[in-house]
Amino acid sequence: MMKTQRTRSQERILSLLKVLNRAISAQDIYVELRERNQSMGLATVYRSLETLKLEGSVQVRTLANGESLYSMIQEDKHHLTCLQCGSSIPIDECPVHELENQLNQSHQFKIFYHTLEFFGLCTQCQVVQ
Repeated sequence: MMKTQRTRSQERILSLLKVLNRAISAQDIYVELRERNQSMGLATVYRSLETLKLEGSVQVRTLANGESLYSMIQEDKHHLTCLQCGSSIPIDECPVHELENQLNQSHQFKIFYHTLEFFGLCTQCQVVQ
């Protein structure tokens, strides 16, 4: 697979994600770039993120409210997410690493990352119910 040349917009977004070292929405990327005098249109931010996602350079995590958060590809992250308050608790255990390796082999599928997320109610929100 031939790697295409990245645009300046894509490079700026990658640099920002490396510096921030956290998951961030496209809107917040747009604002951060503007604050750093590297302004680009919001549509360009979305287009660049889509390209970077498809080449396996960034990962996206969609929250319960539908918001997408982008970050550099890291080790796989797993969460317990509360549907009521939106809190997200990271979990370390991963029962699917072996499955990922098997799928990679059996289907010749190039896996960039995976996510595992459970949705429900946190302890505080269970009390409110």
